[in-house]
Amino acid sequence: MSLPLETANADRHSSLGAAVDAAITSALEEKRLVGAVVLVARNGDIVHRRAAGFADRENRQAMREDTIFRLASITKPIVTIAAMRLIEEGRIGLDEPVTRWLPDFRPRLPDGSEATIRIRHLLTHTSGLGYSFSEEDGGPYISAGISDGLDQPGLRLTENLRRIASVPLRFAPGSDWQYSLAMDVLGGVIEAETGVPLAEAVAELVTGPLGLADTAFSVRDRSRLAAAYRNASPEPALMGEDAVVISQMGPIRFAPNRIFDPASYHSGGAGMAGTAGDVLSVLETIRRGGAPLLSSETVRMMTTDQAGGLRQQHEHGSGFGFGWSVITDPAEAGVPFPRGTLKWGGVYGHSWFIDPVNRLTVVALTNTTLEGMWGKFTLDLREAIYAAL
Repeated sequence: MSLPLETANADRHSSLGAAVDAAITSALEEKRLVGAVVLVARNGDIVHRRAAGFADRENRQAMREDTIFRLASITKPIVTIAAMRLIEEGRIGLDEPVTRWLPDFRPRLPDGSEATIRIRHLLTHTSGLGYSFSEEDGGPYISAGISDGLDQPGLRLTENLRRIASVPLRFAPGSDWQYSLAMDVLGGVIEAETGVPLAEAVAELVTGPLGLADTAFSVRDRSRLAAAYRNASPEPALMGEDAVVISQMGPIRFAPNRIFDPASYHSGGAGMAGTAGDVLSVLETIRRGGAPLLSSETVRMMTTDQAGGLRQQHEHGSGFGFGWSVITDPAEAGVPFPRGTLKWGGVYGHSWFIDPVNRLTVVALTNTTLEGMWGKFTLDLREAIYAAL
């Protein structure tokens, strides 16, 4: 005799919750993470939620579901949605040159010839720009003093754009894929088009309409902000005012107090802070088709590979839409996700994914770099969820 559907779903959700909790508990007990908030939504309902560990270990402040985190690259999907709203309104064109809004932003090719970077190139990371953390010390971005949006409190956007434009492009726009400061440049485009700081534009276009009070380019309630930690032994180490973390891509430079400096430019690629619940609301808006922010047609475009297969040369089985990676071939990617799954993360210790086939959205925010984005925890969490489905 088969179980009633409601009972079967309840059992499945109970199994999923136990598996998720096991992955979180393991990471905490093995001192790979200091704290985490994990939300799992299915069919639009949160089927499991857990806040665990410490938001601030030194002050014994427990992690709570409303803890605010430095979002790092989770900023990118939010700013992308803001840009897509302006595109829907006809105020920005995908194939228009960036110089329409930023006339002085004219980085050249290595041979000195001119190049045309278009809005589409920024959204797909095919612009020829890069990040300083993807080069060794002494590289051109580091030598030019370029900020990756995580460091250098007080730096203005106009100055960082000047520095970026002073360095040759890594390739001709549209010819290759490279994760980059493109979203910081797009933030400058949004500011130029709207006439207001990026924070105000994002509030008007994204967070305001969704009623998200805690996600912004500043922190309204510092008592709820998680401390920032980095991988270390025998336990994660608290970041100081400045920290350098060596990653698989290169040295990443952090200034955790940057978010408190009102003079710091609003980094479209890394500058926001927010809660797991707010991030889930943004992602669920996309999973459900975009309303009230975007049309379903725009979301379909955003959630398919827009990089022309270029990213798959760097990460097999994955393309890039507008704002996130897209799984194009799960077998080639070696992941349990179905085709069409969207995913990305944040270097302060976060990961998320949207599985449209199983109508599943998962947000995992932690306060531990790099474990919470690239470490064993992300794999354990992913495997636990799909084993329980």
